[in-house]
Amino acid sequence: MKALVTGGTGTVRSKVIDELLHRGVSVRALSRNQRTAKLPVGVETLVGDLLDPVSVEKALEGVDKLYLLNAVAPDELTQGLIAVDLAKRLKLQQIVYHSVFKAEVFKDVPHFASKLAIENALREFDLPFTIVRPNYFYQNDLALKDAITKAGVYPVPLGTTGISAVDVRDIAEAAAIALTGDGHLGKTYNLNGPDILNGDCVASIWSKLLGKPIRYGGHDMDAFEEEMRTKSPSWSAFDIRMMFQGYLERGFTAGKCDVEALTKLLGHPPRRYEDFAKEAASAWAAA
Repeated sequence: MKALVTGGTGTVRSKVIDELLHRGVSVRALSRNQRTAKLPVGVETLVGDLLDPVSVEKALEGVDKLYLLNAVAPDELTQGLIAVDLAKRLKLQQIVYHSVFKAEVFKDVPHFASKLAIENALREFDLPFTIVRPNYFYQNDLALKDAITKAGVYPVPLGTTGISAVDVRDIAEAAAIALTGDGHLGKTYNLNGPDILNGDCVASIWSKLLGKPIRYGGHDMDAFEEEMRTKSPSWSAFDIRMMFQGYLERGFTAGKCDVEALTKLLGHPPRRYEDFAKEAASAWAAA
């Protein structure tokens, strides 16, 4: 079996590729440029862009299955539909689409709405698909090293209701299982961690691990969006602000059945945030 994996050079894509290689799958990766394509030996790399149908069609030729992950972008919907339409034309055996948890109740968040539209296209047309719907990633917090260790603040506005964030290693394993196993066509899998994490809870975990007070920075969404604008384009800052505002207003927590279903799919319980944080703290200390 040969699979095409999209998704830039991000953490999720690299873990999916590792999981597929471990299962003996031949992997081709679509990258926007050769310079950023740091991939394991044996992975075929094609340079192209999901907005360019010619390069996408070339990348899909000769593969059996597609793992489709779009970066959050203003044209995410167009990127996704180009890949879906070409996969349909080339009669791929399966598309595993990386969507997002609870997309249908966050239609005011631009990148959630794009993913929901792509899900609908997969369901409407005669395509063999599996949808994975991850929650927020634990690994996003790796970028918070200075805020946590130096400023003593956990700055992500998780609020009080909380979220069921998930480890990207569990996402990658679930995607690889769906691509290589039987009985997954037409299925949608919600990918969540086992714990409900709110701002105070996560700050407490870091306080215990680091042996010093770490406080939750609160959830002033205007201030959060303003800070995001210093690091990202305005459209992206607004998009992420709307996502976290949705978390505050509606929550982003898994049901018991979600965690049970993921445990059955993986063959083991999903990883806990505290274990991820221990690994991160050890790596930070070693560095």
